[in-house]
Amino acid sequence: MDEFSRNADAVTNPARGLMAIAPADGTELSAVPKALFVGTGGDLRLRCVEDGFPVTLKNVASGQILPVRACQVYETGTSAADIVALF
Repeated sequence: MDEFSRNADAVTNPARGLMAIAPADGTELSAVPKALFVGTGGDLRLRCVEDGFPVTLKNVASGQILPVRACQVYETGTSAADIVALF
């Protein structure tokens, strides 16, 4: 039983869903997640919903959760792997 099922969801609340991300240069994510989990570290090139400009986060550690509302994760410039969207 989910004791919190009646609580309103917010970006600061724990994730309720997960989706594996396949980085792609020409494709936006199907939904904007609360955060990204990086399973295997490296560089991560992404674009967030508000600013609209691509940025590369260098040397992201394995196992790190990034609290960013990304709308796209690019293949070019991304060496990190096993990326999961948290909803």
